[in-house]
Amino acid sequence: MTTLELKVNGKTVCTEVEPRTHLADFLREKLLLTGTNLGCEQGVCGACTVMIDGVPTRSCIAFAVTCSGAEVRTIEHFDNDPVMQELRAAFTAEHALQCGYCTPGMLATARDIVTRLPEADDARIRHELSGNLCRCTGYVGLVRAIRRALDARHASANATPCPTMPEGEHRGH
Repeated sequence: MTTLELKVNGKTVCTEVEPRTHLADFLREKLLLTGTNLGCEQGVCGACTVMIDGVPTRSCIAFAVTCSGAEVRTIEHFDNDPVMQELRAAFTAEHALQCGYCTPGMLATARDIVTRLPEADDARIRHELSGNLCRCTGYVGLVRAIRRALDARHASANATPCPTMPEGEHRGH
């Protein structure tokens, strides 16, 4: 057994783990954070993607002990995150999810794209999503959802406030 200390979803965790325990198994079995899904268990499908120190990472191939001292964020930690709320709404509007199995990993990756690559075009979005597999949607809705979130953030950043009228001036008279 090895002592593991890390921060998971804002809380410090200190516990003993077997050195061979993968982070995904630790999160699901020890911390009961079941939003992290296991698919291929080879780092190919992306269903297990979590954020480790702000970087999307496949938790099925990361040993928990190698994350000692790191900050891990799972899908459960993004409930009140404004970017994730925008993405969830966009995923719904663009029909970017079906069975939902890949969704936690897709959302983690999508959030990274939106926050790290605000000028990404559709080709770049597709490239960034290439490590996340979905057998249901065909990616068209996923790309449109991320594009929607990027466009909304871009429009919001470029919006100019309405000018105020000088005191004493009135319209419509």
